[in-house]
Amino acid sequence: MSASHLNERAAVAVTTAQPTGAARAIGLLGALLSGLLFGVGLLLSGMTDPAKVLGFLDIFGAWDPSLAFVMVGGIAAARVGVVLIGRRGATFSGLPVCLPPKRAIDARLIVGSALFGAGWGLAGYCPGPAVVSLGFGSSSALALVAGMLLGLWIVPHSRSRR
Repeated sequence: MSASHLNERAAVAVTTAQPTGAARAIGLLGALLSGLLFGVGLLLSGMTDPAKVLGFLDIFGAWDPSLAFVMVGGIAAARVGVVLIGRRGATFSGLPVCLPPKRAIDARLIVGSALFGAGWGLAGYCPGPAVVSLGFGSSSALALVAGMLLGLWIVPHSRSRR
């Protein structure tokens, strides 16, 4: 069965199946535990320190490759999850899932990636580490998270005008 067929099947499941209260609760608990595990991993790896991230981006100076190992580990773990969920067509709690079928590189993807990279390089934070650092009272993370939330609000509202 192809990945696109799995995506089509999952997309249909999202529109037709209504999850039960128990499935939602299990899904939320799983999301909470996953988020906590992710946050602890970010703390242990030092990725909540903007200087560590900026050291990775300083390829012509005091380059710190440790972020590359964190990225490779994250990509490997995510790939396993995508494959498992793609085969099942549902989450482990039974909730339907829809994997994004779009794989084309377009102007919106390039502009969004450039904005993400510029913000990452200027602030030294990705969204995950920024939220974790915000939990520890970081004022620089507050500015980034506020901008991130504003962007999350602007995008869907700008799409509705098209």
